[in-house]
Formats: sequence, C-alpha cells, structure tokens
Amino acid sequence: MDREKISGIAHALHPVKSPFDDDSVRRLLEHGVPRADARILDLGCGTGEWLLRALDTHPRLRAEGVDVSGSALRQAADAADRRGVRERLVLHHQEAERFGSPHRFDLVLNVGASHAFGGLLATLAAARAHLAPGGRVLIGESYWEAEPTPEAVEMLGEFTDLATTLDRVTADGWTPVHGHISTRAERDAYEWACWGSLASWALDHPEDPDSAKALETAALRRSEWLRVYRDSWGFVGLVLRRTTG
Repeated sequence: MDREKISGIAHALHPVKSPFDDDSVRRLLEHGVPRADARILDLGCGTGEWLLRALDTHPRLRAEGVDVSGSALRQAADAADRRGVRERLVLHHQEAERFGSPHRFDLVLNVGASHAFGGLLATLAAARAHLAPGGRVLIGESYWEAEPTPEAVEMLGEFTDLATTLDRVTADGWTPVHGHISTRAERDAYEWACWGSLASWALDHPEDPDSAKALETAALRRSEWLRVYRDSWGFVGLVLRRTTG
C-alpha cells in the first residue's frame, strides 16, 4: 500500500501530523510568529496545516511551504482555497534541502521532518540560511523520555534525552524562548487517531484492494507503539532565536 495513501488516511483526524493538541499548536505559533505581517516558511510542510493555522490567525501574514509530495501540496492548496487564504500561500514542490528564496523569513518551521536534512542540527543550519534578522525557528523533534530498547532505536532513530537535545541546540548558537513537551495524553491521542483512522477506513472500504493491507498495517503500528516505544519516546516543540547575530 502506498505510503502517502497510508499517511493521508492515518492523519485525517490529526492534520498537524505531530503529537500536539490544538491548544499546544496555537501557543507554539503564538510564540513563533513575531508580528502580524510576518513572512513564514515551512521546510517539509506536508499538507500545510501549520501554515494554514497561522494564516487563519493573521490576515496580513504571508506563508510559503516546501515539500516533495505533490499530492500533499495539492491538499494544502485545496484547503487554502476553502479557508480563503490561498492568495497568501506559495507552495514549492521540491526537496526542502534544495530550496532557495530571494526572501528571508521571520519564522522558519520544521516539525517532525528533521530527517529530510539528516538530523536536528543540520535542520537548524538549513533554517538559519532562510532566517531574517531577529527571526525565529519553530522545530518539533523527537527525544528519548526513558531508556529505549534497541528495537525502539532501530525503529525511530538515534535520539538523545531531552536535556542533551537542548544542550546541543544551545551549543549550536540558539536560545529557546518557548517550548512545549508533548504530554503522554497528547502522544496517546496522536497514536490512537492515526491507527484508529486507518483501521476505520479499512473496515469502511472492504471492497478496496488496499483494505486488508491497511487493517494489517494499523494493527502492526498499534502494536509497535504499545510494545516498543510508548514508554520511551518523547516529542518537544521549541521556538528558538539566534543567541548572537
């Protein structure tokens, strides 16, 4: 079954595609957007939900999103049309690490997509290149809340604990000015939403050739969450400013 199809179905009820509830997303954007007429950029925007929420809130804000998925960008454009913000949103179908712009941005986002650049510090380096003086970065990143099993590391990646993650960020020349640690309830709600949505779709579409695979995938991912990483995986959202320069 196509990975994009799985992702689209799984995130139907959780479009921010990260373990934050609506209030957490709102607060992160409140601290990330420095002024009402800001220009913002999402490097790895997917269906553009973070940008759309910022555009909804700030009628003079301008936004750009970059992603390799043409179908996700089409969904973003359609949603922007429905919400009446399309004229203030520019979408780029390309690899985020190759994106260039004549503009600098007051806020650069990358939530749950640092793998596109090869890790957290490489993502911050890419964001820095697009940042206007005094601008901010909003990044969402995984960390280990408890000692992971080797299976969890193999499945999710080579993360560190939260304190070490912040140490690396500050040593790289950034100062956190706001943050939100995803709660256990937010992480659980995210997982239930993803795999519940996928399972429900499979049960509602038994005639679809992907139905059986979708149901199998939902069961597998739910089991991996509960048995492999639920007790060790954490996720944090950080609003960062350059410490100097």
